[in-house]
Amino acid sequence: MNGARTDTATAAAELAARRAGVTIRELHGLDEMHEACRVLDRIWRPDPGRPLITPELLRVFAHCGSYVAGVFQDGRMAGFCLGFLASAGLHSHIAGVDGGIRGRNVGFAVKQHQRAWALERSISTVTWTFDPLISRNAYFNLAKLGAEPSEYLADFYGVMRDEVNAGAETDRLMVRWELAGEHAVASAAGRPRVVSADGAGARTVVALDAAPGGRPVVGRQDGDTVLVKIPAEAEELRRTDPSLAREWRYALREVLGGLMAEGHTVTGFTRDGWYVIDRRQENQA
Repeated sequence: MNGARTDTATAAAELAARRAGVTIRELHGLDEMHEACRVLDRIWRPDPGRPLITPELLRVFAHCGSYVAGVFQDGRMAGFCLGFLASAGLHSHIAGVDGGIRGRNVGFAVKQHQRAWALERSISTVTWTFDPLISRNAYFNLAKLGAEPSEYLADFYGVMRDEVNAGAETDRLMVRWELAGEHAVASAAGRPRVVSADGAGARTVVALDAAPGGRPVVGRQDGDTVLVKIPAEAEELRRTDPSLAREWRYALREVLGGLMAEGHTVTGFTRDGWYVIDRRQENQA
């Protein structure tokens, strides 16, 4: 049974890579580790002298059996992903692709490759973190992949000085991806986890929304279904209006972080930017 599941996952990963026009494979040699670090520097643009990770450490991760993979287009490394073995199974620490191949489902192909790699090694769970204020990442992780949020982590890494994080506080949402679960299986077959903010429950309330001027407005949290809005372009907001970006950060931390700390479950994320928390089963318990 596990062999058949692994074969199916491998076939799905190969199909996703072909559709994205890339090749994904594990890295082993030190020269490849140096190239992987150069890829990360191109994407995150950290302060000189403060690399995100070193080639030597990548070599150790690979040698000890962790997931160290490169994304290649026409023989050139254009993306990278690192996952290391952890108590939950595999923790996917960092992944990125060059700007020239974004928007072609390369990230999806990477995650399918990672899923097949893990299942082949009898690893059933992958965890990772992402910025819960970035709408495209929330949709990718919760809808397209079917991962499930497990913990809200306030300022998890502290202030980071690379250009992507731009000195902002680093709140993160930890997710669990159950690789043999129904949502991951559906994801591999190209069926995202679709939820809707319209008519989601008998009593739907909005706990966080945007005012006409774009500022966050905190609302109610006492419904069967609770909706939490985030802005569509938070990354742009960090550059153009850092003060407003911070307001959204703190409001999301208060509302989404607070709901999760109370034990409420995020059941999905909508295409138009809403976290959906379904409390009907909780209220019936």
